[in-house]
Amino acid sequence: MEEQLRKIYYAINIGWSDRDQAYLANVPELPGCHTHGDTYEEALKNALEVIELWLETATDLGWPIPQPQSIAV
Repeated sequence: MEEQLRKIYYAINIGWSDRDQAYLANVPELPGCHTHGDTYEEALKNALEVIELWLETATDLGWPIPQPQSIAV
C-alpha cells in the first residue's frame, strides 16, 4: 500500500493534555483520526502511522479520501 499512497499532506494538531498526561494528536481533515504519545515526537510518529492506516481503511471500504485543506509550507 505504501507505494500506492500519493504524497498527501494533512494538518496534524498536537498538544499536551494535563488530564491525559500525554501529547494528543488529531488530524481534523480525517474524521476519527487521532492518537497520542508520551512525547511530542512519539505523538507525531503515531499520527503519521494512523494517517496511513486511516487512508488504507478508507480505500479498502470504498470511502472517499478527503483532499487536504491545509497548505504545506
